[in-house]
Amino acid sequence: MPTVHNDFYVQNATRLLSSRDFRAQITPNATQKNTLIIAGVYIVAIAILWNVPYLKLILYPFKLLTVGLHEMSHAIAGVLTCASIKSIELDPDEGGATRMSGGIPAITLPAGYLGSSFIGATLIACGFDTDASKIASIVLAIFFLFTLWWARSNLLTWLLILGMSGIIVLFWFIDSSLALRFFILFIGVMSCMYVLWDVIDDTIARKVNASDASAFAQICGCCPSQVWGVIWLIIAFIFFALGVIVGLLAFKESAADQKEDSAHFLPVPGSKSAAFPSMSISAAWYLGSLASGYLVLCGL
Repeated sequence: MPTVHNDFYVQNATRLLSSRDFRAQITPNATQKNTLIIAGVYIVAIAILWNVPYLKLILYPFKLLTVGLHEMSHAIAGVLTCASIKSIELDPDEGGATRMSGGIPAITLPAGYLGSSFIGATLIACGFDTDASKIASIVLAIFFLFTLWWARSNLLTWLLILGMSGIIVLFWFIDSSLALRFFILFIGVMSCMYVLWDVIDDTIARKVNASDASAFAQICGCCPSQVWGVIWLIIAFIFFALGVIVGLLAFKESAADQKEDSAHFLPVPGSKSAAFPSMSISAAWYLGSLASGYLVLCGL
């Protein structure tokens, strides 16, 4: 009997220590507090600029980018369910369409909202660390390649991706890639907020007659589109929160430590530890990699 009591006390003490350890790990340090403040500024700025005449043009290319992430998520889900992707299209009215044949609609339809929300949350987590942001920008470049392949006849998509690639190259050089980290963080926040806004606008508020949720509701036949919109909205909120939590747990280095690590991990071209002698060469290399990758895809 005493053994049972001892085990009970040991288990409670372990739970208490674990909860204290988790609280300690999730408590932001000075660098993380600055990142959270900047993310908060992004949220406020995006909310203000979203519908303000003229000023909302500042967000226009980033809205198109998030639409691209939405459509790319549809396409990736289609590939994973053996669909044949015909094309991805973006239009100037901030709309998009992914045309495919085959696949599993029950998976591909919610993948647009949930996939782009997951990508946004991942970018938010990476936005807490410079090296992670560098890796995220490379992964984005790979996504860009496939998007260019699926949207090869859509001029707007080409212009958008080339412009974003140029920004990534430019920000890689500013303050040991610190600007790149905050840019990745911004794209993550923008993507998550766009998903939240779009789900509310398309499903809950029902400002459009047709949406992914309405098509999904027709397939399932058990709940109206507003219910699925609420479910997807909750999941998107969870992704948003998890992105912040993962960033707080995984990246505890100070700004100075990140700067030192960044000098040796995929270093800024032109620095002493860099493999490329100048910004122009690096920019040409990055954009050339996109072009060569696209040509490889064309040959498949």
